[in-house]
Amino acid sequence: MPAAGVAGWLANEEPPVRVLTAVWLERGTCTDDLKQECPRGPNSCETTEVLMTVIIGVDPHKASHTAVAIGHDESELGRTRVRATRKQVLQLLAWAQPLGARRWAIESAGGLGYLLAQQLVDAGEIVLDVPATLASRIRVLGTGRSDKNDPNDALSVAIAALRTPTLRKVRPADHAEVLRLLAKRNIDIGNHRTRVVCRLHNAVMELAPGGIAKELYASDAVALLDRIEPATPVEQARHDLAVELLADVQRLDAQLKESHRRIRVAVKASGTTLTDLFGVGPIIACYLIGFTGDVGRFTSRDQFAAYNGTAPVERSSGGRVVHRLSQRGNRRLNHALHLAAVCQIRQPPLRRSRLLRPQGHRGQDQERSPALAQTPDQQRRLPAAAQRRQPHHPMSGPGRAPRNVSVVQRDRLTS
Repeated sequence: MPAAGVAGWLANEEPPVRVLTAVWLERGTCTDDLKQECPRGPNSCETTEVLMTVIIGVDPHKASHTAVAIGHDESELGRTRVRATRKQVLQLLAWAQPLGARRWAIESAGGLGYLLAQQLVDAGEIVLDVPATLASRIRVLGTGRSDKNDPNDALSVAIAALRTPTLRKVRPADHAEVLRLLAKRNIDIGNHRTRVVCRLHNAVMELAPGGIAKELYASDAVALLDRIEPATPVEQARHDLAVELLADVQRLDAQLKESHRRIRVAVKASGTTLTDLFGVGPIIACYLIGFTGDVGRFTSRDQFAAYNGTAPVERSSGGRVVHRLSQRGNRRLNHALHLAAVCQIRQPPLRRSRLLRPQGHRGQDQERSPALAQTPDQQRRLPAAAQRRQPHHPMSGPGRAPRNVSVVQRDRLTS
């Protein structure tokens, strides 16, 4: 290239470079030259107000709340600590008033910080829910000091809210919160009854040979204890304890019956159509609605599947693609979906044949595996049906399917 051409090229290209460099160094600047040279980026004038919004991170506790305010550059603007009293919201709002436009970020707004978050929402504030694990990672992996104290925790919560645009916005409690409370109470009663029944089984087994060999009902235990006549003081003490445990079981049965009645009334009042699905009754519908909350916060069904733990997780290494059953997500919601699926596969033979097929017949050839025919890439990686090794038995191996069956199963999970 001639020297004149090089000089002209440099003369034409240097000014835009200088403008861009200046803009990158001075964040928030918006000039007319920038509008002419390149399209708007994330640091344009429209987003300056959003970037300048103050984020207030709150670390809630039972006796006190610690709040730390930061700017768009993560610089600390102030901190305060208020006692958990009836004046906690008024004190926080008075402290945050000079900060201007602000957003509140509360750690575990659905748990320990639930009351404070709802009070701030009622006061017209914007509140974000920050998971405790996210705030902990930011505190531990930060470049500064990672000491575990309330101010550092509140600062981590604020930074998490500043750098994570997908956090859930706290909304006023609605009917879904009622269903969630009823669902948790029903689960607690059921778990407590299971513990008491196990103790009663053990007490009866020490009084009568074999005890009660089937599922324990209060009527069976009453009939058995009435037939037992203690002969020694030790047997009398055990008999008295068994009678007390039986009274606890009867009390919990009455509470469980009342809990089911309240759930049926609440689900009917919600107007949900979940109960129209086969295998979903009022109890399962209460679990699904209560533990899901605002379903609008999920952008796709894949995100909801990851939240409830039904989406498989990838465990790949060295070019070998493997998916495993997920143990993540909301396990109570996952349990409700499991119960609905079990109810569905138990009844109609057609639905059962579609969901459950013998392990040895999955993906043995292209005709029997519709998912295999829909994935050309998987077909290229698999040998022909006649060349594939056939398993000796569907359940051969140490608790796992044969290799060729595993490949098809992975394909079915990802298709």
